[in-house]
Amino acid sequence: MKNNPEIIESLLEKATDYGKTSLELIKLQAIDKTSDKISSLAPYSALIFVSSCFLLFLNLGVALWLGEVFGKIYLGFFTVAGFYVVVGLIMYFFMRKWIKRVLNDFIIKQLLN
Repeated sequence: MKNNPEIIESLLEKATDYGKTSLELIKLQAIDKTSDKISSLAPYSALIFVSSCFLLFLNLGVALWLGEVFGKIYLGFFTVAGFYVVVGLIMYFFMRKWIKRVLNDFIIKQLLN
C-alpha cells in the first residue's frame, strides 16, 4: 500500500509535465504560424508599395500631360480623377461580390495552410 501514494504522486507529476509540454507546444506552433504568415506578407507589402509609387507617378504624369493638352493643368487632374470615379463605380456595382469572394478565399486559404 505504500506504493500507491508514490504511484499517484508520480502520475500527477507526469500529468503536470505533459500539460506544461502541451502548452509549450501550442505556443511554439502559434509562433510558427504567425511568423510564417507575417513573412509571407512582406514580399506582397513591398510589391504593393512599389506598384503604388509607380501608379502615383504615372497618374501625375498623365494628369500633367492632359493638362497641357487641355490648356489648363487642373483640367488634367480633374480628368484623371473622373476616370478613377468611373472605374470605382464600375468596380463597386459590378465586381464587388467577385472581389469579396476572391479575398475571402485567399484569407481562408492562408489561415488553413
